[in-house]
Amino acid sequence: MQLPTRLTTRLGAAGLLPFAMTLTMAWVAPSDWQAWAVSAFLFYSAVILSFLGGVQWGVAMSLDAPEDAAFAARMLRSMLPSLIAWPALLLSDLAATVILLAGYLLIHAYESQPVSRARLPGWYRSLRRSLTLCVVGGHGLMILRLVMG
Repeated sequence: MQLPTRLTTRLGAAGLLPFAMTLTMAWVAPSDWQAWAVSAFLFYSAVILSFLGGVQWGVAMSLDAPEDAAFAARMLRSMLPSLIAWPALLLSDLAATVILLAGYLLIHAYESQPVSRARLPGWYRSLRRSLTLCVVGGHGLMILRLVMG
């Protein structure tokens, strides 16, 4: 499936641009813009983390039978990213960044489990692995920026 892979890779890369732009601004922009860049990074991160929960909701609706325990479990897990992301935005920038990073790692851990891998196409798992590495690395760099002041 070359076309979906090419399209999804391009869309995934495009989704990294706001992370890269705001992270770069947090490091090198004039000081007036740095606080804005950190906030923009965190808000975008919360949106994307919530989006990943939506992926699991869609998987449950399309592949799991509503009467199965797997359906209920996946639906409940699909809500966790939003329930992690939104409250994180109410905390300090450093705490929010750490919590959002943890959310991405939790989603990756869940998607790596056999029960989840069986429901996700190979191209998606490969894409998510690459994107998660970039996003987690970006959060690590943002944590470093925030700690350095």
